[in-house]
Amino acid sequence: MFALPIRKSHLAAPVIAALLMCPTLAGANDAEPVRQVLPGGQAPEASQQLTRQVPPDESEIQRFCSNIADAARDRRYALQAEELKQLQAGIDQRMKALEAKRAEYETWLKRREVFLARAQDSLVKIYAGMKPDAAAERLAMVNVDLAAAILMKLDARKAGVILNEMDQKAAATLTGIMASAARRVDPS
Repeated sequence: MFALPIRKSHLAAPVIAALLMCPTLAGANDAEPVRQVLPGGQAPEASQQLTRQVPPDESEIQRFCSNIADAARDRRYALQAEELKQLQAGIDQRMKALEAKRAEYETWLKRREVFLARAQDSLVKIYAGMKPDAAAERLAMVNVDLAAAILMKLDARKAGVILNEMDQKAAATLTGIMASAARRVDPS
């Protein structure tokens, strides 16, 4: 190991700083503390004697607290009531917005249902008016659920002729879907 050489100048700086910052260490107990005046600055005024206030005894503190307890409680309740009113107003505003959205969605849902009913009726009429072989060819290309729904709305005789014109696998699939949709009780 090696030791660092300690120089006297290294020790002097902290000691001098402590002496300057703490007047009791500098021997200023009986004399007035030294005040530094910066160049161009004003000279310090004569030191004023500060009087030390005696803290009030605990009975005074308790009396003060008990005197303001009711007012503080009332104020706290008033603040809480005001906060609750603000929260209620916010909730009411949100409820109105939700009601408006709900009414809007109900309107759109009614429009959609009317449109789907018209579209389904017209779609069924289109397939009812087609030749069975052409209808079978077109229904084989659409979604099987849609094809089954169309066939279920057609006249039974017309649906039978269209199924007869279809491929056997497609007709069997559609028949299975139609049979499961016609059940009154769900098997699962």
